[in-house]
Amino acid sequence: MKLRWIALTALIMCYSISAMALDIKDKTFATENAGKVVFSHAKHLKKKNAKSANISCKACHNDDMKKNVSYTMAQMEQGKSCGQCHNGKKAFALAKCSACHKVKDITFKVKETGPVLFKHSVHLQKKSECGECHNTLFKTGANPRVTMAAMEKGKSCGACHNGKKAFGIDKCASCHPVKEITFKVKETGPTLFSHKFHVEVAGCDKCHPKLYTPNSQNKPVGMAAMEKGKSCGACHNSKDAFAVKECSKCHPTKELVFESKNFGPAKFSHKFHVGMYSCKDCHTSLYNTVRSKTVVSMRKMEEGKSCGSCHDGKTAFTVKDDKCGTCHKM
Repeated sequence: MKLRWIALTALIMCYSISAMALDIKDKTFATENAGKVVFSHAKHLKKKNAKSANISCKACHNDDMKKNVSYTMAQMEQGKSCGQCHNGKKAFALAKCSACHKVKDITFKVKETGPVLFKHSVHLQKKSECGECHNTLFKTGANPRVTMAAMEKGKSCGACHNGKKAFGIDKCASCHPVKEITFKVKETGPTLFSHKFHVEVAGCDKCHPKLYTPNSQNKPVGMAAMEKGKSCGACHNSKDAFAVKECSKCHPTKELVFESKNFGPAKFSHKFHVGMYSCKDCHTSLYNTVRSKTVVSMRKMEEGKSCGSCHDGKTAFTVKDDKCGTCHKM
């Protein structure tokens, strides 16, 4: 009976020692520039399929992988350490860096244009090898900033983004965020500038930075200055694009209704008048570009004030006589 207990105790001890020996953990390696690499013992010791046998510990732990010895990627490429199996035949090649090294999207803070996002995931889909960029163009750690001028000469992103291998860096909006801008104009109401439209027809370098700095620190420019070629007027000169004098192309106009106690409401159609005349024919010689609170009488109009400056029977139908029903809803 005693012999049975001794044998059973010995069996339990052997099983415990065996279990302790198999209690292996994942190993985390800290690299200098490429982050942490986790080696999973569980995955490597697992059967590949039902027919194959387990990978033994001796398959890795031999003279080519010694304990407490750090191996470089160059040594691995020569068959040391992980390179014993990861040669593209037994297992995926070492060139597939992201299979072991974690990669993440990088956001560059650009003061002038806002944050620029670089996606490793997108670039690795097109270029499977990290060696396309590392370490020929960039170190696998922090890198000094490179200007757009340097990129245009083939540095940094410009090595590929040259219009041949990939879209040119002159396609700024492909990386830099652009947004629609609404200018608050007191006199004429909000005016929309569409980056999306202008980028498609002209490109970014047409305006930036010679006309505007690529931020929101630009000073407002008056229409008089634009007519002399400043700001929007550099292109909107009736040659490269419609003239800035065609105000309603950018500034919103609306139909107006003037109330009258004696003759009924009178409708003024901006759409109709802009189709025949320019905005400056009325603004600001006759009217300010905001709704005036001053009421002009018909007698004043007959003397050439307000609508009467054109509606005199020569330039347009007269405000006199029996033409009242043309404007007033009788």
